[in-house]
Amino acid sequence: MNLRIKDLREDNDLTQKQIAEILLCDQSLYSKYERKEREIPLALIIKLADYYNVSVDYLVGRTSNPNINI
Repeated sequence: MNLRIKDLREDNDLTQKQIAEILLCDQSLYSKYERKEREIPLALIIKLADYYNVSVDYLVGRTSNPNINI
């Protein structure tokens, strides 16, 4: 899965710690999600898509259009 979570975080000038607080997880765990060392749960993918106002399909790399669900 080609997650865009790091790109979105950096594009919004946010730190891993700030996103981890939004997701109610530890910064080190969030870092592992970005590095693909741990699989991010679907509930957190949905939460991030809502936070960044993009589709889940965009977040997981299924489309290049942030507003389209496949």
